[in-house]
Amino acid sequence: MEQNNYNGALQKPIGSGFNATSTTRDVIKGIDLTGKTAIVTGGDGGLGLEITKALNLAGATVIVPARDVEKAKENLKGITNVEVEVLNLTEPDSIDSFAEKFLDSGKPLNMLINNAGIMWTPLHRDVRGYEGQFSTNHLGHFQLTSKLWDALKKAKGARVVNVSSSGHHYSPVIFDDINYNTREYNKFEAYGQSKTANVLFTVELDKRAQQFGVRAYALHPGLILETNLGRHLTFEDFVVLGILNSDGTPNPEAEAAMKKIQKSKEQGAATSVWAATSPQLQNIGGVYLEDVEIAKYDKTNYDSDPAYKSPGGFAGVAPFALDMEAAQKLWTLSEELTQAKFDIQ
Repeated sequence: MEQNNYNGALQKPIGSGFNATSTTRDVIKGIDLTGKTAIVTGGDGGLGLEITKALNLAGATVIVPARDVEKAKENLKGITNVEVEVLNLTEPDSIDSFAEKFLDSGKPLNMLINNAGIMWTPLHRDVRGYEGQFSTNHLGHFQLTSKLWDALKKAKGARVVNVSSSGHHYSPVIFDDINYNTREYNKFEAYGQSKTANVLFTVELDKRAQQFGVRAYALHPGLILETNLGRHLTFEDFVVLGILNSDGTPNPEAEAAMKKIQKSKEQGAATSVWAATSPQLQNIGGVYLEDVEIAKYDKTNYDSDPAYKSPGGFAGVAPFALDMEAAQKLWTLSEELTQAKFDIQ
């Protein structure tokens, strides 16, 4: 029977047995991926590298698309069964070339982990004029997934994992001006919009793809300070986020909260690996995950629960990220913006 997670219909924890401290090794234990193929965007650094290592440890062949191939090869040195290919998520021709090369191999694609992303960047645009965070984090992965659709179907049980963020709470998708052509640019809201798009894409993709044995998942990896995603932050940004006081001194409350929820890279990558491989998720999809579990969803208390509003400590999934109308509208718009259409109803 067809499922959908419109408006949070399936958004309920299942008692995975894991938690925020679980690592990639914990969740991959006992799972055999011999003969399976995975593509991990951004799989040569940060959380992506930990995902690549874990899938490789379980026997999978991992293909890592990267803008800088030589740098990626250096980062992946010593890991067997890893292939590096060229890909720039903001260049449509690059996406098509990468996908066509993979399709020409004739291999089924068992796991597509759309992990690469940028965060809180100054305003910049891709070659089409689209806002950079939305282009990289959502549109590039939407086009890549659509182009690899035949290989995903061929796997007869493939999974698509879209790495979102609790930062999606910063903004719904603003359909009237996605690319900040008329409204004032805000790096936090732009990031939030792109991460909300990751969740909405997941909801709609799973609804449409499950008839072909393909399931989709979105997730928040957690707060990991070991990555360089926050490299564009200014002093003023740290004040806005509540991490620093206006005089430059640390905010002790924010500091304590961050220490409480901070994860290692191995812990941060665990939810992605679980989403891509766990038999616990075999009969469910379209859901938003965090801490190696299906995240909580409480639309009634969303506006009144302080946990949703504390800087850096958003919990669960926002109602606007699971909205049926928004998910369907984003799908149609994404096809128009990328000129990439899924062969799927």
